[in-house]
Parts: sequence; C-alpha cells; structure tokens
Amino acid sequence: MYDGNKIIPGLIIFVGLVTFPFWSNIGRAAYERPELKLDAVETECVEPAEWMRAEHMRLLDDWRDLVVRDNMRLYVNQAGRSFDMSLTNTCLSSGCHANKAEFCDRCHATLAVSPSCWDCHVVPPTPIVEE
Repeated sequence: MYDGNKIIPGLIIFVGLVTFPFWSNIGRAAYERPELKLDAVETECVEPAEWMRAEHMRLLDDWRDLVVRDNMRLYVNQAGRSFDMSLTNTCLSSGCHANKAEFCDRCHATLAVSPSCWDCHVVPPTPIVEE
C-alpha cells in the first residue's frame, strides 16, 4: 500500500543528490588564495600578517568607530608601535598596500565581497608603474 520498495530508494537517492556538494568537497579549499603584489616599503604591518588576513575588516570597523564616535586617532599594536587610525593615510599610503587594484581588489574579487570602505573614502589613485 505504501510502496516502500520505491520510496526508500527514492529518499536515499534524493538525500545523496542534495548533500553531494557538501561531502564531495570535504578537505578542499573553497578558493585559491590570489597572488598579491606588495610594494613593501614598511617592514611590518599594523599587526602580524596572519592576524591581518583574518581580522583586517574588524580592525578597520573598530578604527572607524573609534575615530568617528570617540575622536581617538592613535592605535597602538601588540608590539607597542603607534599608528594613525586611517585606512588611506596608514594602510594605503604606507607603500605596502598603495596599489589598491593589485592588493585589496584581488582578494575581495576572489571572495566576492564588496567592502563599504569606499562609500566614505576616496578611492586612491592607482600608482603609475614605470617599466
């Protein structure tokens, strides 16, 4: 009456097809890390590189809130070094991340994210590279 001999295999096939994308990608990276070009003038970033890869957006959001709401403009990192809390004056003009298209945009495009930084900040000009 219930056709269990057809329903049970049908459910197994359905569950297998629905879950295939999850179990077929176990152990694989979701994306390949893009090759970034650093114009390294500074020897170190505001914080260690691995920390910055994971937490830079949170850091920039915190900076925005502290500067706009509390008028705090000085950031002291874990090593005790001081930096101006400014995306354009500290990060993008330091030389390391001066080329937004080759550094910021490559990662953001790979991860399909659109940061809201440029809603308020002026997009820095792309440096002219002499060849």
